[in-house]
Amino acid sequence: MPTYEYQCEKCSHCMEVVQSIKDEPLKDCPACQTESLKRLISGGVGFALKGDGWYKDLYSSKKTSS
Repeated sequence: MPTYEYQCEKCSHCMEVVQSIKDEPLKDCPACQTESLKRLISGGVGFALKGDGWYKDLYSSKKTSS
């Protein structure tokens, strides 16, 4: 499930929430108890394969025989 960032327009409280993409955006701020939360648009993070055996072109390296 994706993580969404929210910020309250009244008190500027920020938080991250793990939600389904089908869920309605939250509205109630837990800090000031008003209906002032807005979902922020963020750049997200890129997908990256880390560790031995992966090249930047996403093809796996060939195993060497020992």
